[in-house]
Amino acid sequence: MVPRPFIIVLAACSVALAASACAQTPAAARAVSIPPLPKPLADPKLDRVRTALQAAETGPIGAAQFSDLAQHPLYGWIEYASLRRDIDNLSPAVAQGFLSRNQGKAVADAFRETWIAAAARRQDWSSVLAAWSPSIKSTALRCNELDARQALGRADAQWTRDAQSIWRTGKSLPDACDAPMTALAAQGGLTPELRWERIELAAAEWQPGVMRAAARGLPADQATLANDYAAFLDTPHDRALNWPKTERSREIASQGLAKYGKTSPAGAEAILPKYADALGLSEAQRGRVLYQIALWTVASYEPESARRLNAVPASAYDERLHEWRVREALSRSDWPAALAAIQKMGAKQRSDSRWMYFEARLNEIAGRKPEAERLFRDAANKPDFHGFLAADRLDLPYALCPWLPETTSAAQQAIARDPAMVRAMGLFQLDRIGWAVREWDDALSRFNDEQRRVAVEVAQGNGWFDRAVFSLGKNPDESRLYGLRFPLHHEATIRREAAKNNLDPAWVAAEIRAESIFYPRARSSANAMGLMQILPGTGSGVASRIGLPWGGAESLYDPDTNIILGTAYLRQLMDKYGGQPYQVIAGYNAGPAPLARWQSQRPGMEPPFWIETISYKETREYVARVLAFSVLYDWRLNGDALRLSNRLIGRTDGARTRFTCPTPAAAPPAAPATQSSSRSQR
Repeated sequence: MVPRPFIIVLAACSVALAASACAQTPAAARAVSIPPLPKPLADPKLDRVRTALQAAETGPIGAAQFSDLAQHPLYGWIEYASLRRDIDNLSPAVAQGFLSRNQGKAVADAFRETWIAAAARRQDWSSVLAAWSPSIKSTALRCNELDARQALGRADAQWTRDAQSIWRTGKSLPDACDAPMTALAAQGGLTPELRWERIELAAAEWQPGVMRAAARGLPADQATLANDYAAFLDTPHDRALNWPKTERSREIASQGLAKYGKTSPAGAEAILPKYADALGLSEAQRGRVLYQIALWTVASYEPESARRLNAVPASAYDERLHEWRVREALSRSDWPAALAAIQKMGAKQRSDSRWMYFEARLNEIAGRKPEAERLFRDAANKPDFHGFLAADRLDLPYALCPWLPETTSAAQQAIARDPAMVRAMGLFQLDRIGWAVREWDDALSRFNDEQRRVAVEVAQGNGWFDRAVFSLGKNPDESRLYGLRFPLHHEATIRREAAKNNLDPAWVAAEIRAESIFYPRARSSANAMGLMQILPGTGSGVASRIGLPWGGAESLYDPDTNIILGTAYLRQLMDKYGGQPYQVIAGYNAGPAPLARWQSQRPGMEPPFWIETISYKETREYVARVLAFSVLYDWRLNGDALRLSNRLIGRTDGARTRFTCPTPAAAPPAAPATQSSSRSQR
């Protein structure tokens, strides 16, 4: 489970070193060792726990059946599985006893939510209130609690305020809220003003059904107008031209036209003037409509894109639309327009490495080399896709300032033995991910920054690699924990299969990091499975092509099998798409049909421009992410990296680049040595 230790070479000092030391040897290569991960705690009874959980979920279990596990850290979850199986017939005494025995544990919180919902279904209101915790965030359960208080005669002023707080949303409420909202209305707690407040919120959310529901208690004339407002959100109509010329009418007309602009940009553009004139829409209200018209035109690069983008008032522009204005110009190879669009961005957005790179490249095309070089140099300080590309333009080393803190074995053991961590790691090994995350979150709620980092090390020692992605980043220094954020597992298989298929092993590792974060049993909503997220049909086809016996869909959960099939599939795509990794990565994410469309729309376009003009946000970011990850995994595997500009186009024999920390940075401040584990510290 534990990757072997490895050595990386940096051409300048790690940020973990003192600035004075960096100043003494600015060009000296330093070997930086990333220590091995802690080994998982052995649990000889884990298989027995697995059996007990399966038994508890499939039928009643006797008190003595698993008595040998009564003191096991996961016994509470075995009980939970058993109680949940027949939750609708559970006695309140048994439920409350379980909550009392497990007070303060994640399993109690999980059971509490299940039990409250069950008690509410059978209208056992005393049990609902007995189990209630203010920490519960679920709107449905909050409404169950309101129901209980109302049924037991506790619908006081605070009850009214709590119910009104839930009412104040533009989104649909769960069915559990029907009864308390009806009770609130009956006691006069839903005034016309509150109903109109929700109608306006629903209009902003484009929810005409919610608008109609909120209008039901209004006086007849107001309800008629509110329903007409809702009808306009469904389909704009000319009755709106005679609406009262109020700010409410203008806002709702603006929202309705904006919603229409998303589905029919041309239709919304055609009718906007008459409503704007009749109701007196403000610039902001017109801008809201023009924004949607432009956005949903340019997202498909339709011919009217540039004109509609230019029609949006500057006050309505946000970062998203600024980006699309650049992409639209890039898609037409209109370099001056693209440069002008970048220069209209705000300072913060413009300083992002992505836009610094493109501003530099466009200046370079225009012959303004000094300005281009300045921007490339600034962008090259960022260890990301565009920063690496910028470094290539100036033949600079790649910027990387890893933080490599030393963790004592005692610190790791202390965290590994924390009761919630023990339960989290055990549940992860049992593939009970949702439960494991509950225990993990409970543990981290009590940890300081140093303990949280060590917890990630412990998780990775247990093979739970995604905890670095989801749990690090609360302070900026943690983004430099590259050893944790870019785990490397199954290295021998990755190297072997990459060599067999003439692929860069760093790319294969990057695909695994992007697809599953090295979790072998990952499964997507589309049924993509395993480390490289392979669809069963694809896996079967590739297995047949390479002569590998197909073991069925479940075999995709085997890491070796998944890597064998995934790398062979990448090779197949490389052969199909002319050896262009950036297009292969796009096809791997989006599928062959969108890729064919993008290839036909912009043939021969420079790869960074082609990637930036991919119309799907997910795929556009995925391609850049995988390529940047490839550079970082090259660093992990070899200590230096193939230049990204060569990697993009499949050149594996090009020049390699070293890594350096461009400016010495102070080491992160030390975290407090200890922190109380009291729940009052949350």
